[in-house]
Amino acid sequence: MIRFAFFRLLPIVAMFMAGLDAFAADEVDYRPNVHGTIRSRFEVATESGDYRFQVRNARVSIDGMVAPSINYYINTDFCDRGKIKILDVWARMRIMQGLSVQAGQFRMPFGVDPFRGPNSYYFANRSFIGKDVCNVRAVGAKLSYDFSEIPLVVEFGAFNPTTIGDHSGWNKSLAFAGKATYTLGNVKLSTGVQSVIPDSIRANLIDGCVSWSANRWMVEGEYMYKHYTNSSHKPCHAYNFFASYYMPIEAGVFNRLSFQGRFDGMTAHSNGKRNDDGVLITDNPPRNRVTVGATISYYRSKNLFVDLRANYECYFYHHDAVTTPDSGDKAVVELVLRF
Repeated sequence: MIRFAFFRLLPIVAMFMAGLDAFAADEVDYRPNVHGTIRSRFEVATESGDYRFQVRNARVSIDGMVAPSINYYINTDFCDRGKIKILDVWARMRIMQGLSVQAGQFRMPFGVDPFRGPNSYYFANRSFIGKDVCNVRAVGAKLSYDFSEIPLVVEFGAFNPTTIGDHSGWNKSLAFAGKATYTLGNVKLSTGVQSVIPDSIRANLIDGCVSWSANRWMVEGEYMYKHYTNSSHKPCHAYNFFASYYMPIEAGVFNRLSFQGRFDGMTAHSNGKRNDDGVLITDNPPRNRVTVGATISYYRSKNLFVDLRANYECYFYHHDAVTTPDSGDKAVVELVLRF
């Protein structure tokens, strides 16, 4: 009986030892990676003649592994127009091949342009989609699955509906977001849904994006629809279309020159906050914008480069709109350093 049990255990022990060998063979560099992005700029509001200097970002991030299947990420902006902001703090664990769980504070999985950081911007200022309609970080958890048979990644998460500045409150309901990305050669197709409660009114969003990149070109179009429950505000339609082309050059230290063009816009938008009468505030009036620009770069890799960028933005409003230097036509020159 003992011999029979022993021989039955042999295959299990062999499989366990093989797993240990595979685990040990999975080499991991446990040293943390530190990266930073410094973005300084000079702006001129061409309608009023006002101007300003800004340190728009001074971000420092740390990421690394603590086990072959567990990694982490911490991202802080030490000077977002003079303010310090803790942006991302999360840990992620691979549960099985293709499936991982991530928990902490991070961007809700929804949209494409909103996920670009200062080191991956094509323009000095973000699109209306990325800045106004869907600029959402939250505290929560998400599941991600990367299909091995097809080039498809699916993400879904649940989050606190409250601001990331306070994690202590209790909530009666949650915010949700999901996203699917399919890669077909040089084309990426992305779609997603999001449901948030910035105040007592829930807003539901749908997004679709097509990106194409080949050789020196990058072309992208994204549309986002935001619906407010109980007919508390008119739905918001937002769109962003842009193209970028680069060429190698030899100009002193610079080795790349690129040109960008963008058309984006939105209908009336509310961030979901109420006034004293309980009515949702329209904080972004209808607008369209054309942006043209050029960037000369010293480029070594995606994490080591310098961009000197110049943009001009031309805004289009209804005839009765009142603009400020922030929301009117402007010229921007900025220096971006990534290390």
